[in-house]
Amino acid sequence: MARQISMILKVLVLTATVITFGLLLFLIGYILVMGLPHLSLALFAWQYTSANASMLPSIVNTVLMTLFSLLIALPFGLFTAIYLTEYARRGNKFVEVIRLMAETLAGIPSIVYGLFGLLFFVTYLGWGFSILAGGATLSIMILPLIMRTAEEAIKAVPDSYREASFALGAGHLRTIVRIVLPSAVPGILAGIILAIGRIVGETAALIYTAGTVAKLPENLLSSGRTLSVHMYTLSSEGFHTNEAYATAVVLLIIVLIINTLSAIIARKVTKG
Repeated sequence: MARQISMILKVLVLTATVITFGLLLFLIGYILVMGLPHLSLALFAWQYTSANASMLPSIVNTVLMTLFSLLIALPFGLFTAIYLTEYARRGNKFVEVIRLMAETLAGIPSIVYGLFGLLFFVTYLGWGFSILAGGATLSIMILPLIMRTAEEAIKAVPDSYREASFALGAGHLRTIVRIVLPSAVPGILAGIILAIGRIVGETAALIYTAGTVAKLPENLLSSGRTLSVHMYTLSSEGFHTNEAYATAVVLLIIVLIINTLSAIIARKVTKG
């Protein structure tokens, strides 16, 4: 009986894997088939017009939005994870409250973050529809993700590494910087990749905070649309559906490049 149950579970797991992988290949293939024929040099012009529907300003805005959001969220998330795993006492009620709040924030819909950003950053602080308001909103969105993944990555480092470092006379801070964090880099990078994926794919929150202006930003207080907002705007207008598919191809390529570079960096750091 136990052997039959084991075989059934194995078949179910294998079936789920095949279906998931098949859907992924279908999605990628569909995007490539629909978008590749419509890629052209006009889509990478410096200025957006209704004739060329250039995505280059949106690519620049996406890069700026990603860097700005990570610049805010990464230090806070990483330092919080270090405190929770290396300094806070086990069973600390304050730690439980922080984790509960992080899990709650991670489950809030993006549209709610967008409304908060609209009311607080755009209206109350007077930043207007800008890269600054959008980046600040996104940093709050990805903070729980970075914090939780970094915390789990640090907790996964064996205690024997810490004990060996202490035995050689290293202090607590030196052990964290030289031993714990390098060992946890692959897990931390996984969280960063997930955070970048959420930034690149976010639409609802940015429409309410960064705006939909299709131009190169002059400064952080300039309004601008990211690639995902650009694709949404083109598809919703109905006049540039082919260009929207081409934008999806570029988004897919950017995500693949980010994943590949992160894997290479993680491999080099781990070997080093």
